[in-house]
Amino acid sequence: MYKVFINNKRIFLTDDFSKNFQIKHGLFYKYRGVEDLKELISFYQRLHHIKTLYLFYHDIEKLRESFRECFVNINAAGGLVKNKEGKSLFIKRRGKWDLPKGKLDKGETFQDAAIREVQEECGLSEIEINTPLLSTYHTYYIENQLILKKTFWFEMSYNKKENPKPQLEEDITEIKWFDKVEMPNIIENTYGSILDVMRYSNLVNLNISS
Repeated sequence: MYKVFINNKRIFLTDDFSKNFQIKHGLFYKYRGVEDLKELISFYQRLHHIKTLYLFYHDIEKLRESFRECFVNINAAGGLVKNKEGKSLFIKRRGKWDLPKGKLDKGETFQDAAIREVQEECGLSEIEINTPLLSTYHTYYIENQLILKKTFWFEMSYNKKENPKPQLEEDITEIKWFDKVEMPNIIENTYGSILDVMRYSNLVNLNISS
């Protein structure tokens, strides 16, 4: 199953109709073709009272590729940075808590992009990658073009004592190290994709099935 975020709404791509239909609530659609899918995505974005869309097809990879055809696709990378005290670094961007991330430059690897973005957005040096985490997907508009951004996340470590400096031109206004017990402050003011990263890395234990 694949999950894509559209602001506070979600789209799930799956090949298991019966299981999801029995236990979930939302809008259900069986894939028939790319053009129908484009119309459905546009329609779903206007349905403010429905927060979840399930797309079904027996060939999940075919469904995934057809879904990608509906968007301009962008690759990005980001990091969940932890210091020697075990605290995690979060940035506040446009009023919400976020993690440093950004688009890959031409020829750049996901690992190199993740380190560069953390350094640029947080003003820190000597960031090291510990382990890959997961990929998240979200959509947004740029000049009437619908973008699908895949972000590959890494857990990172930082062992120096520099003061973080927010990259103001990227709309970052605050940077803070958080203890695990402070995670509720993040949960109440962040994005669904960031919650997935936090849950995957065991920062939070959210009892959410999807």
